[in-house]
Amino acid sequence: MQVLRDRQLGVALGAAPFFWLLWLWFHAPAPDLLWPFVEPVRFLMPALIYPVLEEMTFRGLLQPALLQRPWGSVCHWRLSTANLVCTVLFAISHLVWHSGLQALAVIVPSLIFGYFRDRYGRIAPSVVLHVFYNSGFIWLFAGR
Repeated sequence: MQVLRDRQLGVALGAAPFFWLLWLWFHAPAPDLLWPFVEPVRFLMPALIYPVLEEMTFRGLLQPALLQRPWGSVCHWRLSTANLVCTVLFAISHLVWHSGLQALAVIVPSLIFGYFRDRYGRIAPSVVLHVFYNSGFIWLFAGR
């Protein structure tokens, strides 16, 4: 399967632990790594359920609809206009529950998720990335 041999996808997956470690470096103390076992629902909602629902909405419904527009498939720096618009809306949607800085922080991951949605024409790679990114981040930083 092509997706399993995709070096770009491997880099996207590898980037997450790098940024988690960088974030840990600047935001010590060390996390309680066992907290998801104590509060599994508090972990699973943002780590698994929300990413799947967000990907179904933004990359499964909205991005393909925008790609149908004449301007939607126009690319800028290898990113479709549909992906760029979806990313802006994705970041804005995070303002409901998060600070402005946290909403801005989802821009780069969103562009990555959208890139792989465009690359493969389906949402499975972006769902896997989103779940992976959220799981690590929530596991390391939400249990404090």
